[in-house]
Amino acid sequence: MSDLKPQRYKDARPASMFQPVHEWSRTHGAGWTYDLARLVMTPVAVLLYRGRGIATSNVPAQGPVILAPNHFSNMDHFFCGVYLRRRIRFMAKSQLFFSNRVLDYILRIGGAFPVRRGHRDAEAFVTAHSILDRGGCVLIYAEGGRSRSGHLGEPKRGLGRLALESGVPVVPVAIHGSQSVRAWKRLVFPKVTIQYGEPIQFQRVANPTREQQLEAAGEVFDVVKEMHERLEDQGRGGVIKAIKAGAADAVAGASARTQAHGPHS
Repeated sequence: MSDLKPQRYKDARPASMFQPVHEWSRTHGAGWTYDLARLVMTPVAVLLYRGRGIATSNVPAQGPVILAPNHFSNMDHFFCGVYLRRRIRFMAKSQLFFSNRVLDYILRIGGAFPVRRGHRDAEAFVTAHSILDRGGCVLIYAEGGRSRSGHLGEPKRGLGRLALESGVPVVPVAIHGSQSVRAWKRLVFPKVTIQYGEPIQFQRVANPTREQQLEAAGEVFDVVKEMHERLEDQGRGGVIKAIKAGAADAVAGASARTQAHGPHS
């Protein structure tokens, strides 16, 4: 991982600088650049990285939802989005904004909104809540930022805060293989798998404590880790086979119960 650039963990620019982006993001949805990016990135994900989305049906087709993936690569938001029909709104590090006007436009219209790194950025959560209140889909990385070790990191309480304050379903997402995406410079394209877990929903808490936030984030990330470990140990094919077997067992069990007790009127 030595080819990674040093991280800037604190953005010294004032919060007021990002306010116009937040105000726009609270009243507008993702636009044409999102659709263009999905059009361009889908063949990249599917053909170059042999991408596959597993259990996409776990993501509600409509209504507010939070996606909570692990994070290895700048490609992760594309990997998460290309397999879903819904437009995803992204909580992105503030350093991506206001370095290039064209990039700013692409990010904003593409669904991204800033979170000031190194600060308790209440405005980012106001924006996230406004999107959820309008029935949107918000992605927030469980680890807060990219894991630079090549291994899963630790969950940050931002995920728990948003989940508890909103009370909307949270879909754990395991992205397997993206830690090697940067190897494209050596013409190496790892196989990437994205598995969407069953939604987890917490009772709404108006002002969750730090401990409650960490506990909720940990509960979601435990599922992410479990899915990631299964993909590592069993491979994509093994996980898909297990899911199909579990679904078949569930159908068989339901049929047996119906036969034993008779159909409900």
